[in-house]
Amino acid sequence: MLNQLKKAERRFSEVESALENPEIATDKDAFRDLMKEYKSLAPLMEEYRAYQKHRASLEEAEAILADPTADRELKELAEEEVFPLRDLCEQHTERLKIMLLDKDPNDDKNVVIEIRGGAGGEEAALFASVLYRMYCMYAEAAGFRVEVMNVNRTELGGCKEAVFMVIGEGAFSRLKFESGVHRVQRVPETETQGRIHTSTATVAVLPEVEDVEIEINPADIRIESCKSSGAGGQHVNKTESAVRLTHLPTGMVIECQEERSQFKNRDKAMKLLRARLYDLKAREQHQKIASERKSQVGTGDRSERIRTYNYPQGRVTDHRIGLTLYSLENFLNGEITAMLEALMTADIAARLKGEN
Repeated sequence: MLNQLKKAERRFSEVESALENPEIATDKDAFRDLMKEYKSLAPLMEEYRAYQKHRASLEEAEAILADPTADRELKELAEEEVFPLRDLCEQHTERLKIMLLDKDPNDDKNVVIEIRGGAGGEEAALFASVLYRMYCMYAEAAGFRVEVMNVNRTELGGCKEAVFMVIGEGAFSRLKFESGVHRVQRVPETETQGRIHTSTATVAVLPEVEDVEIEINPADIRIESCKSSGAGGQHVNKTESAVRLTHLPTGMVIECQEERSQFKNRDKAMKLLRARLYDLKAREQHQKIASERKSQVGTGDRSERIRTYNYPQGRVTDHRIGLTLYSLENFLNGEITAMLEALMTADIAARLKGEN
């Protein structure tokens, strides 16, 4: 760990010196990249310097205690300081271990979320709509912005499909563990005998991908314009502003109809296509180099059941970390921070264990 810290400290000094160079200030791209690196290293250096300070004080106190010629009062003072300083050094060490873990390069990105009704017909579509609302309410409370890409509503107000982007620094890091199958247990409004039904919805979480990260050959895309479809709405079925993209090599089909402008719908469809292709590539790479350690929060595979929402008991249970919260109503109103933080903590713990 100390070797990593010394290496990071040298790099931090290099970046500081480079930022003071007047020539760098005139190169916007170089300056931006250096500032980004500086901001990422600064918290680590602050923690490391605090560790060094307390470690030096601890060594000084221990040296006094080990010195047979030291004054008795001085030894008493040193003895009082040793245990608190050891505790502080241990705290710094644990924080530094976490900060030195390899960071997901996608963590700071915007995120594309796709929600689809699964098993359960109309009830599954209604549940998908509940999840869509939940994530939108969370995003608003967290200071993120939501950009709708495509929502396919049913006649009863459910969602066959909802695709939207959550925009804001760190959005992906907060929401990436939401990928998977979400299960609901409740009595549907259409159920006359009060029986509890089980339905599912799938959630896919993808980082937004820039053009430079995924190259798409224009010849591989078939673009079609069509009329918007859905359950009502003033603009629906009036103009051919909706866009359908087909990626011929993979067979992926993307539809966007939320904007009145065909150009804007096409732009959103391309963003979504890049995100899906990036996800496909990442999953293929992950399968090739799958490590022996499997994260406690799961693989993120869409076929994996990750969470159950039980209405009669008012609880939500995440099966990956065994956490149950008895605050279902608040949870569905977007108060999901405690669950997200528990998942991130479990991931850190699993990665630390994997490095030991």
